[in-house]
Amino acid sequence: MQEVTSPAELGAAIRERRRGLGITQDELATTIDVNRKVIGQLENGKETVHAGIVLRAARAVGLIVGVEPRG
Repeated sequence: MQEVTSPAELGAAIRERRRGLGITQDELATTIDVNRKVIGQLENGKETVHAGIVLRAARAVGLIVGVEPRG
């Protein structure tokens, strides 16, 4: 599992996965029912993107977002 420590890292992971799948920002936006601009903001690490949108986008590209205690 990859540790993510910032919105920018999470957005980059989603962007990398989306591109690897050959999905455009427009297609992802349509899939999760948001404006394409929101996908751009998410992928650029904007901190005010709603957590629900981030989770939907991650799921849509096949990523799991989880939490676990630091050990």
